[in-house]
Amino acid sequence: MIDNNKDLDSYLSSLNGSFLGMDLEADSLHRYGDTLCLIQFTDGEQHRLIDPLACEDLTSLQEKLRSAEIWMHGADYDMTLMRKAWDMVPQCILDTQIAGRLIGAKRFGYAHLVEDFLDVALDKGSQKADWSIRPLTDKMHEYALNDVVYLKPLSEILLQKLHEKGRYEWFLESCKDAQRRATERPQDKEDPWKIKGSGKLSPKGLAFLREIWQWREDEAKAWDKPLFMVCSNKSLIEWVNILAEDQIPQLPKHFRSQRVNRFIAASNKAKRLKPEEYPKKEKSERTKRDPEVEKRIDSTIKKKNALAEELGIDSSLLANRATIELVVRGQLDAEASLMTWQYTLLKNILEEA
Repeated sequence: MIDNNKDLDSYLSSLNGSFLGMDLEADSLHRYGDTLCLIQFTDGEQHRLIDPLACEDLTSLQEKLRSAEIWMHGADYDMTLMRKAWDMVPQCILDTQIAGRLIGAKRFGYAHLVEDFLDVALDKGSQKADWSIRPLTDKMHEYALNDVVYLKPLSEILLQKLHEKGRYEWFLESCKDAQRRATERPQDKEDPWKIKGSGKLSPKGLAFLREIWQWREDEAKAWDKPLFMVCSNKSLIEWVNILAEDQIPQLPKHFRSQRVNRFIAASNKAKRLKPEEYPKKEKSERTKRDPEVEKRIDSTIKKKNALAEELGIDSSLLANRATIELVVRGQLDAEASLMTWQYTLLKNILEEA
């Protein structure tokens, strides 16, 4: 474990190979928010754990990453963590999960790929561990290192198979597109209280949801626990529906009186609002169903699925249903919206639609 800047700088200066791999661990299952708690790093031979909670300055690591080509697995969430912690992501992230999917691997989790291609069974028992604790247990230490120890040999096998199938360019473009989407995604969601199920609520119900959602946010933050440990989204919607009917929901018995009182205060705040102060209910534009268009959509999706089966990959890699629907309806430019390799494969099918 590298837990000081002197050792970190020494380790980074010793890296002189062409391969770099990394993984990150956070405490999102145990704390409020997402805090970067551990960095696993490798050059294929020197595998290290870096403690971002102990190292006072990670500038040297960030500079190393800024212009680097880094191998990771399932890097979408890791990029979110890096943006939040460092306001940057590496120049190029090559993702073994994307590679696995493009060669047609039926199981593309890291442990599955390592088992299927390297014949090594990894213990995933520490997957939901609290990575903020120090010192790490021996089991956690081993688990964390294993997440990068096999990146180099795994990447070599996956690259070979990508080249054999003529899909290396697909891989590069897909990794670049995944990084673009992750870095363009807003870090602060607009109206985050609009959770699943909120679309069916009345404006009055939305007013209650907004206040009760904020109550849960404040409770979790003060308690320093994830939101789901206060209550689930499903419970929020259930309570809001009851409140909107001018009834009082029955809260869990384990809630302390102070938490209950703050819940009541939040609901009373919503009750005092005038109808014109309620959140506006979004009007969704319904597309008029045209049987002929629906038939063309179904036919196009069937052809896309058949092509995916022929290629031995999941059909969602070519395009999802929503994209196909918009393209067939003439509401989306396929060439501008799809990656080059996707459009090349689907061009004839889409033109026939």
